[in-house]
Amino acid sequence: MSSRNIAVVVLAAGKGTRMKSDLHKVLHPVAGRPMLLHLLAAADTLSPERTVVVTGAGRAQVEAAVAPRGAQIAVQAEQLGTGHAVMQARDALAGFDGDVLILYGDVPLVRAETMRAMVARLDAPDAPAVVVLGFRTDDPGAYGRLIVAPGSDRLEKIVEFKDADAAERAVTLCNSGLMAARGAALFALLAKLGNDNAAGEYYLTDVVELSGAAAVIEADAGEVAGVNSRGELAAVEHAWQQARRAQAMADGATLIAPQTVFFSHDTVLGRDVTVEPNVVFGTGVTVHDGATIHAFSHLEGAEVGRDAAVGPYARLRPGAILSDAAKVGNFVEIKKARVGVGAKVNHLTYLGDAEVGAGANIGAGTITCNYDGFFKYRTVIGEGAFVGSNSALVAPVTIGAGAIVAAGSVVVRDVTADSLAVARGRQEERGGWAKRFRDAMTAKKKGK
Repeated sequence: MSSRNIAVVVLAAGKGTRMKSDLHKVLHPVAGRPMLLHLLAAADTLSPERTVVVTGAGRAQVEAAVAPRGAQIAVQAEQLGTGHAVMQARDALAGFDGDVLILYGDVPLVRAETMRAMVARLDAPDAPAVVVLGFRTDDPGAYGRLIVAPGSDRLEKIVEFKDADAAERAVTLCNSGLMAARGAALFALLAKLGNDNAAGEYYLTDVVELSGAAAVIEADAGEVAGVNSRGELAAVEHAWQQARRAQAMADGATLIAPQTVFFSHDTVLGRDVTVEPNVVFGTGVTVHDGATIHAFSHLEGAEVGRDAAVGPYARLRPGAILSDAAKVGNFVEIKKARVGVGAKVNHLTYLGDAEVGAGANIGAGTITCNYDGFFKYRTVIGEGAFVGSNSALVAPVTIGAGAIVAAGSVVVRDVTADSLAVARGRQEERGGWAKRFRDAMTAKKKGK
């Protein structure tokens, strides 16, 4: 990579009208993270001295999204082309002496390795002033073509499809629009841009001819896929998921039906994890070695310990922590609760704002009643405790270690260790009552 400092300029001023959305185009998520933040996360690995996001319509949304990252905002009030957009970063880059990487907020999958290669090419012995990122495709369509000198990576010109002759249209090396340039030369070149074209815009691509010394770095076509519509967003999501599934399996996880598993950008899977079909990982999930995620489960903001089991049909919400060898079964929901080592919550249960001790057993239909409509309260279940089926634990309440709660109980007071708590109405039996009732009702019905 270049020995000089790096600045990153991200163009995000487009209105994104084809998305038909109140959400700014670059903030639409891929794998649970806004496209713009995917791009900035990759760029951050280059340790840029400055990061500038050029925005226009919907700037308040973009500013809020990038504020925690310390990026500067430059505003393109009028849409006068890509060259004009980069010009708006001039003040933010005042006094900067280094290389400038120009990216697009709606092209989210560019790898950090590709960014490094672009900047490194500026530092080569035959250093060009500008480096353009290209890609090859069998169906180049209306993309601009990169015309390269034979036997080299020297870029002679960029030809827009509408201006290309037959030989140029036959070229399969296409322009992605992404570029790196020496900062000292960039704004001097931009100052020379004209807008004598049908659109009356200032094109960034024109700096190639003005520089007199440009080179090409190539990337995979999927890496530079742009998003301008919901369909293209879905295509990028698909490509990201495909790559992540392959990576998960290469890293030692088993995906029974890979196409049905959906990851978030920050999902972490350990070795020998098994993921069954139709599992969705939301943001903030870590699954440790040897765990099994059974079919049709949904996890978000959760941690699953070694050799633990989840599902099928389980939901782990934010703050759910399963310790090693814990089991959470079918139709169980866990929220902001820790389940201890080897504890079992096997069926039809809700645990919220709770602590379940090691080896405890929570029976089917158990509910922690943790919310009174105004505040949340905590339930603590001790080690080795046994909670019978269809019990309601009204928080705040503590079930002592080794205690047993009888099935069907509504527990409103603490239960001491090793005690039996029975909190249900007394059962009574009235012999023959049911028959007398049926006879009376049958006679009454006949009388009508």
